[in-house]
Amino acid sequence: MSALIIFFSLLQYHFISSVCGAPLAPALYVFGDSLVDSGNNNILPTVSKANFEPYGVDFAKGDTGRFSNGRLVPDFIAEFLGLPYPPPCVSFRISTPVTGLNYGSASCGILPETGQDLGQCLSLDNQIDLFQRTVESSLPNHFKGPNELMDYLSKSILVVGTGSNDYMSNTSKQYTPQEFAQLLLDKLSLNFQRLYNLGARKVVMFEIGPIGCTPSMTRTKQHNGKCVEESNQLVAYFNDNLLGMLQNLASTLPNSIFVRGRAYWLAYDAIMNPSKYGLVDTSNPCCETWANGTSACIPKLKPCPNPDQHFFFDGYHLTESAYSVLASHCIGDRSVCSPTLKELVEM
Repeated sequence: MSALIIFFSLLQYHFISSVCGAPLAPALYVFGDSLVDSGNNNILPTVSKANFEPYGVDFAKGDTGRFSNGRLVPDFIAEFLGLPYPPPCVSFRISTPVTGLNYGSASCGILPETGQDLGQCLSLDNQIDLFQRTVESSLPNHFKGPNELMDYLSKSILVVGTGSNDYMSNTSKQYTPQEFAQLLLDKLSLNFQRLYNLGARKVVMFEIGPIGCTPSMTRTKQHNGKCVEESNQLVAYFNDNLLGMLQNLASTLPNSIFVRGRAYWLAYDAIMNPSKYGLVDTSNPCCETWANGTSACIPKLKPCPNPDQHFFFDGYHLTESAYSVLASHCIGDRSVCSPTLKELVEM
């Protein structure tokens, strides 16, 4: 299915949900790292922040803390569902919205120790702790009883994007690549069981992307071709076994649906065949970054004039255009997400 057909189909669904006034799901909850963080790290003591231009130059609300020039995957999914963008959870102290929250935190990962060298961030454990607080302390005020709350949670969509930082920051020789992948998958499985026990039933987990193709890798490591395939192979051990882990959970946890989003395959295809996705440059960052294009954007410097043609916005993160490709394909292309999000909201 072409990206253009998927885009117009997405517009049609968004139009229907807007006209009818009813969202396609009651809420969207988001977990993960800087690929989904919408501003939680802004108030945390960490160097891993994006609350300054040129981040957000194409986003309606400006530099909110998103590590991109514009919208992220959860933002596009929220638009499709007919929901507001899930706000960062740390910004809500009094009244919690019933349309969802974003718990994502840049530099963190699946393992509790990941990213702590850059300052404080919310590990996946921390994020689920906050979700538990939301479910047990905040949400009950909005529902007549536990059955109504459980029905709401069972129909809500949870999106998870994490794991790349565990690989980027792992310098330990304690594990073989296969053992490290299994360590992450085992920990992630326990995390998903926690979410299920709190009421979640529909979970979309995206693969780890091709980290060996990021400018931070290609500009610092010796390699042949467009990407550092040695680094890509490391995350392949995780990605290749992700579907099996999710299928195992779905078979043992009644009424649960765990969807694998094939982010690695789609991103790698876009990097190798940019014109297929309306892109031109899939090697260089759009913004001026520290350390010769391998790090974060330098504050206040103007980015490239054509971010819609770039895959990477800085040394690690993607442009709005790249995120749009991933979101639209997960919404309507079964080769990327099966079931698709269109199908998931009907289940």
